[in-house]
Amino acid sequence: MTFPFEAPAFSDVSSNSGVDPLTERPDKPEEACGIFGLYAPDEDVARLAYFGLFALQHRGQESAGIATFDASGSHCHKHMGLVSQVFDDHVLQELPGHIAIGHTRYSTTGSSHVCNAQPAMVSTRLGDLALAHNGNLVNAADLREELLDRNHDLITTTDSEMIAFALAEAVNDGYDWVSAAEKAFNRCRGAFSLVIGTPEGILGARDHQGIRPLVLGVLGVDVPAEGSPAPYVLASETCALDIIGATYIRDIQPGELVWITERGITAYHWAEPTQRKLCVFEMIYFSRPDSIVNGETLYSYRRRLGHQLAKEAPADVDLVMAVPDSGIPAAIGFSQQSGIPYAEGLIKNRYVGRTFIQPTQSMREVGIRMKLNPLKDVLEGKRILIVDDSIVRGTTSRKIVQALRDAGATEVHMRISSPPVTHPCFYGIDTDSQDQLIAATQSLEDITKQINLDSLAYLSWEGMLEATYQDPSSFCSACFTGNYPVDIPEPFKRSKLKFEAKQPVAT
Repeated sequence: MTFPFEAPAFSDVSSNSGVDPLTERPDKPEEACGIFGLYAPDEDVARLAYFGLFALQHRGQESAGIATFDASGSHCHKHMGLVSQVFDDHVLQELPGHIAIGHTRYSTTGSSHVCNAQPAMVSTRLGDLALAHNGNLVNAADLREELLDRNHDLITTTDSEMIAFALAEAVNDGYDWVSAAEKAFNRCRGAFSLVIGTPEGILGARDHQGIRPLVLGVLGVDVPAEGSPAPYVLASETCALDIIGATYIRDIQPGELVWITERGITAYHWAEPTQRKLCVFEMIYFSRPDSIVNGETLYSYRRRLGHQLAKEAPADVDLVMAVPDSGIPAAIGFSQQSGIPYAEGLIKNRYVGRTFIQPTQSMREVGIRMKLNPLKDVLEGKRILIVDDSIVRGTTSRKIVQALRDAGATEVHMRISSPPVTHPCFYGIDTDSQDQLIAATQSLEDITKQINLDSLAYLSWEGMLEATYQDPSSFCSACFTGNYPVDIPEPFKRSKLKFEAKQPVAT
């Protein structure tokens, strides 16, 4: 299905959609997008893609879309909203085929608008292509100018559409799908994981440093011989494989391109292999805790962060609790390492999502309780240590701390299972400009006072990476250090790096 629209002007400004209705901006980095691809003759690919996207809903809640391919061509439905709001049985029945491409979106480049919902659809001499993208191009402005100079009719404000048009341009110049993809990807700088549907098969690719994740699986439990025909699946995370009964095979490697057709799967390197730079926030926060990275669930890694945090920043308190849900594994780890009992002190309302109904002024004054409500009988008279995975602006943390004090906590201490966020992300995560990042503008003492804590400590950068059990240099941690693995054009960089940051505050 297509939708009539008037495309807004191109902008690098991210949307505020999905923001806590009680704050102007979210108090955490916002999730990247979720992508999914399936080549499975004789399967209901649209329905399987629906459930794959359902498992990836945490990666983007603004819009969702699925495109399918059969002998008659392409079929697409996409719209604003959650996966369960965009699709129903009737819509899925209108998406026949043996190939499906799916996407859940959180905007990073391009505003929150139906025209920017993915997959991006473009026509070529070889038929339509449907592209789903997770990441962000740092040369989007230059690539857009190149495409406009060549008279391409861009209809969205996303860098994802630019990748699609660059691919279509190469196809229309006489290249086959694989060669065209290699040519297009070499015009792109930044972070991207892609699944691309075509009439012949599916292309899957990662940027040359693997900043954003992409995994390969197969429907069923039997892993085929290398290159053999099979119902292959591509997804941002392994949790999307689990939900449809698929088996994880491996990660797509940095700079790798896979081509899945009726003949099986073929792997190429569109760029020279280089060291992986996976976003470490995928490990800390973005990916679901049941997803597997480096051979283990992220729950296990996040619990180790809590162990390390208890060693680095102990506290004399009566109980350990978490900011649900993302702080729970680290809080459990802190409790295990310290011997301090773990308890639930906040109950999360998991049905508060994007809302266009604003709370009353009295509800605004109540603040955080719309999403998190304290358990007074657990907290009253207790010295509390609360664990969270990050602090970005500090606004939500301050409201949580006040709610705990109002519930009777005599002391409130906070421990953060990551280092201070001092630099913005340019690779597909929506973060504030640097002057809005609390740890870039204030000392640890000032942050402690602003949030109204008895004590505050962050996990060290070294401790965070040591807990991965991997080569520390194989992760991008630019949001903590300012060391960006892909060079950022100066105008783009200046838009978020508005001043020279202080050194990260000491733990």
